[in-house]
Amino acid sequence: MTANVAVETTPEIPLWNDPAHSVSTRVSALIEAMTLQEKIAQLYGVWVGASDEGGDVAPHQHDMEEAVDLDALLPTGLGQLTRPFGTAPVDPALGALSLLRTQARIAAANRFGIPALAHEECLAGFATWGATAYPVPLSWGATFDPELVHRMAAAIGRDMRSVGVHQGLAPVLDVVRDARWGRVEETIGEDPYLVGTIGTAYVRGLEDAGIVATLKHFVGYSASRAGRNLAPAPVGPRERADVLLPPFEMAVREGGARSVMHAYTDMDGVPAAADEDLLTGLLRDTWGFDGTVVADYFGIAFLKTLHGVAADWADAAGAALRAGVDIELPTVKTFGAPLAEAVADGRVPEAVIDRALRRVLTQKAELGLLDPDRDPVPSALAGADLSDPEALRGRIDLDRPENRELARTMAEEAVVLLCNDGTLPLGRPRRIALVGPNADEPTAVLGCYSFPQHIGVHHPDTPVGIELPTLRDTLAAEFPEAEITVVRGTGVDDGDVSGIPEAVRAAREADVVVAVLGDRAGLFGRGTSGEGCDAESLALPGAQQQLLDALLDTGEPVVTVLLAGRPYALGRAVAESAAIVQSFFPGVEGTAALAGVLSGRTNPSGRLPVSVPRGAGAQPTTYLGARLAHASEVSNIDPTPAFGFGHGLGYTTFAWSDLAVDADRAATDGEFSLALTVRNTGERSGTEVVQLYLHDPVASVVQPVQRLIGYTRVPLEPGQERRLRVTVPADVASFTGRDGHRIVEPGELELRFAASSTEARLTASVTLTGPARRVDHTRRLHAVFGPEDTADTADA
Repeated sequence: MTANVAVETTPEIPLWNDPAHSVSTRVSALIEAMTLQEKIAQLYGVWVGASDEGGDVAPHQHDMEEAVDLDALLPTGLGQLTRPFGTAPVDPALGALSLLRTQARIAAANRFGIPALAHEECLAGFATWGATAYPVPLSWGATFDPELVHRMAAAIGRDMRSVGVHQGLAPVLDVVRDARWGRVEETIGEDPYLVGTIGTAYVRGLEDAGIVATLKHFVGYSASRAGRNLAPAPVGPRERADVLLPPFEMAVREGGARSVMHAYTDMDGVPAAADEDLLTGLLRDTWGFDGTVVADYFGIAFLKTLHGVAADWADAAGAALRAGVDIELPTVKTFGAPLAEAVADGRVPEAVIDRALRRVLTQKAELGLLDPDRDPVPSALAGADLSDPEALRGRIDLDRPENRELARTMAEEAVVLLCNDGTLPLGRPRRIALVGPNADEPTAVLGCYSFPQHIGVHHPDTPVGIELPTLRDTLAAEFPEAEITVVRGTGVDDGDVSGIPEAVRAAREADVVVAVLGDRAGLFGRGTSGEGCDAESLALPGAQQQLLDALLDTGEPVVTVLLAGRPYALGRAVAESAAIVQSFFPGVEGTAALAGVLSGRTNPSGRLPVSVPRGAGAQPTTYLGARLAHASEVSNIDPTPAFGFGHGLGYTTFAWSDLAVDADRAATDGEFSLALTVRNTGERSGTEVVQLYLHDPVASVVQPVQRLIGYTRVPLEPGQERRLRVTVPADVASFTGRDGHRIVEPGELELRFAASSTEARLTASVTLTGPARRVDHTRRLHAVFGPEDTADTADA
């Protein structure tokens, strides 16, 4: 069929530009018309920075790359533009104009008129100057609210698309295996089901806004030995299949992600960037993924320099292409001249290049980049006079009130109240001692991939671009009649104890002490959390524990507040703090959210996406441990957490009752139906998070003691109750058996309705019957909480 359609095109419109034909037909014609050099040019990006005067972008030079000559490259075309907005501070309107002009230059320079695809980071918001910095992914996990995450991602995607960006490098779907890893803040949590559902919601939000979502990092990056960045990942095939892969599987199948980024790490000696079984066999042949696989930055070159599986750049390029990597990022290195030489000398067949090229061009065609009548002007510049760049400055607002409101809702839902002796909410204290390194630090709410912490730190003379109220500012607004004394006490990680005596004096003179501790986000050792900022232990950085202990010694009520990128062991503060409030880098509205929780204006509903350890050295551990991973008499190390996964308190109470099971036996291809009642027994409205865990007492291979298979948020007014019904398909009990295939086994199971992984409220014993059954990627993935009963009741 496709061979005959070319005759129907008009001479004025080349077949590849004619939208009257199928994308496949157009792409095939374009590939056939291209030279080898033109094909290769579509398979790499160039790292650039937009001009703050609205002119063309300028290539960004990095210590891991050679200088790039755009004039020499562009006649053959260009696949991607890397981070035009996220490389240096640029006014959004002038950045959009710069990108527009550069795209015109790219299209004019190559004989097919193909523009580049522009990508940006968007891990906690559009990572550009002046854009809203939302809470980090660990806070997304703390919300247990996929719908809210979807709304946030859609807002981020709309902002990116409005200025001409096509692809976002998010979300991170790595499951936390060791909280010492610096990139824990970028993850959603330690449970694959939570990571998968929240991450998939984010993917849908980006894709709904027209942005190509990119799943990171496929796969195993977070399982590196000792929590070190880029360390080997000693992961067996069962852990990979049952813990690390499910979030990616869900996001591909249910989220519609159009791009995947390979991980840096190797598993059992095979780097992900050269793993054909992973990138082609599993991702494409089994799961049916048909989008693009992009390299993590410099990851293809790392096959030579870090992994030692390639003798030269051409070998590295060939290995990555054969495995299934389509695009080299951030800039051209191995996919340029070395790849062309490898084709010429027969080491790399041109058919492998054509395979990657087809995926790249298909995506560009689907984005409309090959259409002859496409309007290249991004929506944010529509109707503007583009001839006067300075008149555009300030035209685009990427931190609008609706963004801030959404960021505040996210931050509020993500605050986790770990413990409380009744001191919170604070009421109307007369004197507050606000102590700690993060008490009056504007950037304490930002993660390492926020623009101010990622790029802005290199431009100290440029304004931060967004309003960042400190906790001092928001507490002063929340408690206008209180006298607030602010004492730093110590730095985040400087070890300076000289300020502790002053902090103690302030504490003794106050009605309540608010100790604000935690992290400073950065990269590669510039922070205590973030990429390349791994921790030797989970003790608070620097002298913060000494400060906290000194405050506790005063006998005054101490409310410990954490602005951090990972969970920390808090020592005696677990038992002695009046309250502990955990917030994971909550973004621009984070301190307002915290102030509202401290005052009681907001009833906290966040739940821990990662366990909080009791001891600083009891790592690595997550709640997903098998029996041997838990406390026992044969080891003196007790890994029991201070606060388990899923834990969180509020300012009201809930009672769970009347668990009913329709039938306690079902076939291995069947399902169970259960119901329970949740009632708000307190005096104010609040939200309970009902979590459902599966315990498999006897299995053919070792299983975690329990694992999350479903959850739902239940908002209730005082006295109100709600009957919840949940359907549990047998498929969710599946695991990877001894032969490497996923199976559902017959036998007894426990379904635990719980407030956290450490607090089961109601338990049902059920039994699967019949033969063991093999399942695959088409299995049912969710225990589904059905529509809430309309017959809700409340006390008169």
